[in-house]
Amino acid sequence: MKNQTEQKNNESKPKIFSGTVVSDKMKDTIVVVVERFVKDRKYQKFVKSRKRYKVHDAGNTRKIGEKVQFKECAPISRDKKFTLLASAEVTE
Repeated sequence: MKNQTEQKNNESKPKIFSGTVVSDKMKDTIVVVVERFVKDRKYQKFVKSRKRYKVHDAGNTRKIGEKVQFKECAPISRDKKFTLLASAEVTE
């Protein structure tokens, strides 16, 4: 049996991402683009990389162009594994 402290150490916090909404056409889902700079291994040059995430947005509250923050969660559908953070949950 594992100790409770060991179990707490194994549990990881969900990752928090921030990006820009690029699509709000689906029901309860928005598509968010996250941009980041990654250093190229060979040429040592910083390159902008983009990734699109489908995020659960109950009630379609966000519109195209808004900046949002979202976090990982249990899978909601095949592609949706993220939920929108409420403004009260956002801590910087």
